[in-house]
Formats: sequence, C-alpha cells, structure tokens
Amino acid sequence: MLTLERTSTLSYSVLNDSIKETFTAIDRFEWQAVDEILQMREQQLYREAGYQSFEEYCQAELSAWGGYRRINQLLGAKKVRDTADELGEHIKNERQARPLLRLAKEPEKLKAAVAIALSENPTPSESDFAAAANKVVPRLPSKKTIAQEPVVPKIQEPIVPQTQEPLVLKTNTVKITSPTHPRYGEEGTISADPPNQRQQIVTFEDGSRELVNNADLSNDVIESFPTERTYPKEYADVIAQLKQQHQQELERLEQDLRIGLQTEATAQAQQQVQEQLTALQNLFQQQKQENIQLQQQISQLEGLRQLELDNQRLQKRILELERAVEERPGQEWGNTLSKQATKALNKQVKQALDKTIDLRSLAIEPPKKNATECLRLMGIALGNLASAMNNTQALQAAALILGSEPTPQAIAYRAEQLQLLPQAVSDIRAVLSKPGCSWWDYLEVAQEYEVIKKDYLAELTPHETELITVLEKAESSKITEPMVPEESPVDSSNDEVIGLGSIVAHADIYCALYNAKGEVIEDMGDEVWVAWQHWRDKPKKTDRYFKDELRFWQDEGQ
Repeated sequence: MLTLERTSTLSYSVLNDSIKETFTAIDRFEWQAVDEILQMREQQLYREAGYQSFEEYCQAELSAWGGYRRINQLLGAKKVRDTADELGEHIKNERQARPLLRLAKEPEKLKAAVAIALSENPTPSESDFAAAANKVVPRLPSKKTIAQEPVVPKIQEPIVPQTQEPLVLKTNTVKITSPTHPRYGEEGTISADPPNQRQQIVTFEDGSRELVNNADLSNDVIESFPTERTYPKEYADVIAQLKQQHQQELERLEQDLRIGLQTEATAQAQQQVQEQLTALQNLFQQQKQENIQLQQQISQLEGLRQLELDNQRLQKRILELERAVEERPGQEWGNTLSKQATKALNKQVKQALDKTIDLRSLAIEPPKKNATECLRLMGIALGNLASAMNNTQALQAAALILGSEPTPQAIAYRAEQLQLLPQAVSDIRAVLSKPGCSWWDYLEVAQEYEVIKKDYLAELTPHETELITVLEKAESSKITEPMVPEESPVDSSNDEVIGLGSIVAHADIYCALYNAKGEVIEDMGDEVWVAWQHWRDKPKKTDRYFKDELRFWQDEGQ
C-alpha cells in the first residue's frame, strides 16, 4: 500500500498495484476478524464484559460495523469457505460467498458451483459465483414479476397549462364487460384524462364517477388510447440527449472492458509461456547433468571391463606358458628361451598379475604373502565397484573386508584412513629405532594416527610391538596416583557432564590422545563426535567416542 502525497507523481502501474494490494489486505483482515469473532463466540469471552449473549455483545460493541446482522453474514461466509475445502481459497471476501450460502448444506453442489466459476473465470467475481450457483441449483421464479422500466433520469414534470388539449377525447363511450364488476353491462363516458396507464375515470348515466380498471372495460375503445407518456418538446429533446449520452457511455465502458480483458488474457498467456520455458530449461539442465553422470558411470564400467579382460588374458597366457614348460623338454626351446628364463618370465607375469588384484582369485584363496594388504586392496576395489555399479552385495563385502559400516561414506572414510597406514608405520618405526626412545616420544608420533592404531599395530613386527609394551610399562611404573583422604567425600555438585562444545581429551593415560585437545561438535547421548585440534590439517578431523572414554581437557600449567 502506498501513502499518497499531493506533490508526488505516480505511474499507473504503481498506483494500480497499490490499489489491488489495499483491497487484498482488506479481504485478508476481514477473514482474520471472522476467526477472532469465532473465538469470542465459542469461548464466550463476552461474558467477562457482562454481556449475557453473543447477540447482545454484537449489538453493543459492533454496531458501527453492522451489528449482529453483519456478523451473521461474515460467519455464513466462513461456513461457505470451510465447506468448499481447498476450493475455498478462491473465495476472497463475504460478498463473493453470499450467493453460495444457500448451497452450504450440500457440500458437493457447493464445490461444483465454485469449480464452474473458476472454469469460466480464473479470478471469479461475485456475479460469477452467483451465476455458477444458479447453474447448479436454479432459483424458482418469483410469484410476481415487476417489469423494469428503462433507466432514464428523473425530470420534474412541468405544470400543464389549462389551455393544453387533453390526451383523450371526452366523449368516448365505454362499457363494463367484466362479469365480476358491480356495474357489469352498464355504459359510461370517459370525461377526464386517465390517472395512469391501467385505469380510467368513467362517468355513468346516474351521474356517478368511478375509477375502473382497463381490464374491466371494452377493449376496442381502450386499445386506441395512447400508452406512452408524452412530454413537451424541450423536455423530449433533453431526454433524447441524455439517452444518447448514456448509450455512448455504455459503449465506451464496454470497449474499455473488452480491451482490459484482452490485455489481461495476453499477460496471462505470456506468463504461462514464460513459466513453461523456464520449466523446460530446468528439465534440460537436469537431463544434461544426468547424461554426464551416466557417461561417467559408463566410463568406469568400461575401465573395469577392460581390467577384467586384461586379467583373463594374462591368466590364459600363464597357463599356456606353464603347460608349454611342463610338456616340452628344455632342448626343444632351442636358442629362444631356456627353462630358467621361462620360469623367470612366468614369475614376472605372476607379479604383474598380483598387482591387478584379481578379485575372484582373492575371494577363493587369499594369498599367503602380504595377505592383509591384498585384502585391503580387494576391499577398496569392491567399494569402487559398488559405487560404480550400485551393487549392494559388493558394498557389503567391501564393508566386511575393511571393517566398516556398509555405506559408501563409511567405506570411503575407511579407505581414506588406510591411505595413511604406510606413512604411520614408517613414522612409528623411525621413532622406535632412535636410541633412548621413551614412551612420550612414541605418543607424540602415535597420536596423529590414533584413528588407525589397530591397523598400524598389525603391520609392526612382534619385536616392535613388544618394544612399545616395554615403554608403556616403564612409564606406568613412574606414575604415582594422588593421595585422596578417605574421610573427605567428593562433592559431585560441581561435576560437569561432557556435552556439545566441551573441550576434552582422552581418559586413558596410555592413549596417544591423552594430551591432545579436542572439542565436542555433536552429542548423540552416550556417544559424541570430537574434532581434534592436531588433526586440523589432516584429511580426517573428527572421530566418535563414548563419553566414558573422554575427560575434560586441562592445561598443563593449571
């Protein structure tokens, strides 16, 4: 809504939009008032002011807005809108709901009327709803139909001079022809002008004058009387001019209405075309993205298929070479290859085949040498295969081998962890090999790889794991527990509970994360997710722990 000033100059579009917004706000506040009126009536809040009935409250407090009669109209409109269900949102105000009120007891007919009005006009008016309701349930014709006179301006009739000629002859003789009239069969004369077009003043032979209906008189005489009212020439010219102006105004309004409807229809058609174009463009972009994803999946499948063909070709070649070596003696090879050279070549081919990770051979019988690494590679390969082909069984097999949950995110996270394994083993072996290595020297390096502790411990030699155990025991013998008097009870009122935002460290003193600082970023009840400060530059920054595995972090200087 705009605040108009006398000095401001507004365009048609701005002012037109403001007018529409104002009327829309009026309708919206009208429905809001109906909701508040319902609350007042249903909860009987008017009794707090001393009113005994809802009608008394409306007449006393809302008389300026129509009183109880207007409130009933608004409540009836609310009933119509609620009965129409989802179609009720097209009823904008009480005036539009008024012609539909007689259909409120028949919901199906009410909805049919609203649907008809919407089909004929997307933004129906009060007349559209009235016409639609009349189509569904026609109104019965009234008993008395009053002919509507043409709308002409009311002009004061001039005073007719006494010398003006009468409208009818004074010597006209008429006869009472209606059997129900008391003077049936008697004759009389019309000696005065008729008071109206339906009656005549008749003078009978006995000298009495009576007002008789034209229907009771002989029709051959009455039909010759003029039925139209005559006016003086100057008034007749004014009336004709006014009728002409009225006709011109009607034609102008009709033309403006036709132009407005055409403009509105054109704007709606343009908007629909624009919406369809936008939808088609979005659909095209979506299909383009899907085509790119399908092309990538096809490329991955082609790569896997080519890898399988290479594996089959190498296996076939190995079998051929082994069969040839076994069946033919060494002298038949002549100057080409000796038996030792054949075995060396066979060994190289086998090594090349091992690098390709034949999934079927690993599934049947895992290799005896470096089996752990091969199984990990097999799990990673199965994870990639499951992602490319959307294979649930391959996903479960990869999760089983890698020791993670059977989801693509968990497998990807596990594969990311295993990428750190070679570097972790190398760093830990380097610190263990230093002369005079202590437990804290080991923890300083091991805390960066705490998330794959079980994996790197499995890769270390028994001697190295035994050395770690010795360092741990040596450090535990140096630590003395603090003495706490048994008589002084621990005040648990100040105990805090680890939750979202808590700064924590690992509770186990022998854990690599004992002195590490982290922050709880998600609380899941018994478990929490912790973001470690020293992992900020690492691919993996968070991990999940039980609350009893953690403690509140304290600075060493405190």
